[in-house]
Amino acid sequence: MKETTKILHSIPVDELTGSISTPIHQTSTFVQIEPGVHKGYDYARSNSPTRKVLEDLIAKLENGTNGYAFASGLAAIDAVVKLLSTGDEIIAVDDIYGGAFRLFTHVYQKFGITVKYVDATNAENVAANISSKTKLIWIESPTNPTLKISDIEEISKIANANKILLCVDNTFASPAAQKPIELGADIVIHSATKYLAGHSDLIAGLVITKTEELGAKIKFIQNASGGILAPFDSWLVIRGIETLPLRIKQHSDNAQKIAEFLQTQDLIKNVYYPGLPSHTNHHIAKKQQKYFGGVISFDLKIDEKDYAIEFVKNTKYFKLAESLGGVKSLICLPCEMTHKSIPFEKRYEAGVTDSLIRLSVGLEDVDDLIQDLKSALNTIKNKLLINS
Repeated sequence: MKETTKILHSIPVDELTGSISTPIHQTSTFVQIEPGVHKGYDYARSNSPTRKVLEDLIAKLENGTNGYAFASGLAAIDAVVKLLSTGDEIIAVDDIYGGAFRLFTHVYQKFGITVKYVDATNAENVAANISSKTKLIWIESPTNPTLKISDIEEISKIANANKILLCVDNTFASPAAQKPIELGADIVIHSATKYLAGHSDLIAGLVITKTEELGAKIKFIQNASGGILAPFDSWLVIRGIETLPLRIKQHSDNAQKIAEFLQTQDLIKNVYYPGLPSHTNHHIAKKQQKYFGGVISFDLKIDEKDYAIEFVKNTKYFKLAESLGGVKSLICLPCEMTHKSIPFEKRYEAGVTDSLIRLSVGLEDVDDLIQDLKSALNTIKNKLLINS
């Protein structure tokens, strides 16, 4: 069965009514036949029919055993970290999402969970940093925002040999482009806010596990901590997933053309996009991804924040906003937005400069998007002339 068919036919027709759209069970509790005897649902924090459809769907798409839906991507990350204990250590990719850095450093560090940040584009860097305390390896591939690629299969071998869990944030690729569990990962997480939902209209997170044993642990944490996804938002993610393969293909096609255009521009120093042969780990991305995704980052040649701010304020179709993965194009200055919580030195070391600009390429006509970027570049040229 092909991926698009699998997605559409993994969403069940409602048995009671025949509804082809998943019903939204907007209820907090369920009537029981007698005490402790019910139809599989007793309280909506523990289980919800609408949420279960989404959880089963994402488990199938990622080829995992279990899926769990949370109120945000960070709530999903939080659930995974709760698998650890005081004294445990995480090895995390250095170019990490700012929210994950904030959670690891400012919340869990005070509970005695430490984090080492390494350049995971070389699997040997991960192996070299493992200690007896390491219990979790945390990678994003591609990373946010410099689009670094890690060899998931190689890192999974290292994790397995050392009896360490490997968690992969698959938000940027989505299961339409990459399946980390097939490459050896133990846990996959998503900010479903992004490509899975796809319309910039909700906040959600997902966790998928490779084994039933891990799934039971995440389920316990989900129920005990209570950060569950509401029925209506679960329905919105299901609806978004129905068009996921079509959207990811178009996002990727548009992004490839824009990345190739950006490479030709004099005012741009570096373009980060795994679909470009010039990308450091293009060969790994080509091996493990079906599509290269809709996110591009680039550095201006003038590494001054004022010029980057001028650029992001002067696009028409690329709207200045946090987040990514929606049908409309977005533009972001990570140093002042998504990654502001990361200290200056650590940001720079990971490649997040003051002139790094991130694009979330939408589904508009690609020629209009390229013209929009040309116009913003002309604004920078004019600013340089005035200041010269």
